[in-house]
Amino acid sequence: MTSTAAGAALTTGGAVEVVLRKAGRTKVRYPATVVHDDGTHAVVRAPWAGAGARDFGFVRFEDGDVFTEHYWRDRWYAVKEVRDAGGSLKGWYCDVTRPAQAEKDALVVEDLDLDLWVSADGGTVLRLDEDEFADSGLDGRDPLAARAARRALDELEALARSGGLGGLLAWT
Repeated sequence: MTSTAAGAALTTGGAVEVVLRKAGRTKVRYPATVVHDDGTHAVVRAPWAGAGARDFGFVRFEDGDVFTEHYWRDRWYAVKEVRDAGGSLKGWYCDVTRPAQAEKDALVVEDLDLDLWVSADGGTVLRLDEDEFADSGLDGRDPLAARAARRALDELEALARSGGLGGLLAWT
């Protein structure tokens, strides 16, 4: 069932638009397919939504990549499993966000700048964009959210270093 309530489940197999906001503005929006949603944990699948390839140095996202994206309505992060066109795992890109909200045919998430990259073999765990987070002014505007964001990044890093992302992402 699709609903506007934040805890209502999206329709499995249905289309949804993922809307990523940052500092009150829409950063990107793209179509995805709902793989699972129990009202708290939503999983969607989408092709790489960027315009052409993007090389971060530690990973390259490109046409043909497929993202299986995990969002929670009660957690301050999203985790995106990234596979290449042939299905090989590249790794996990983790975004620190406010809890996701389901709206009519959309999954809306506010990006809080902090990110974590975990390589496919788990050997590389990188904290990203801490400088952007510091410059964002969130500490002054919303100190509770800033503390929640830092806790979320620490939690993701601890899970990644202990091999716990698989358990976090399980939904069956």
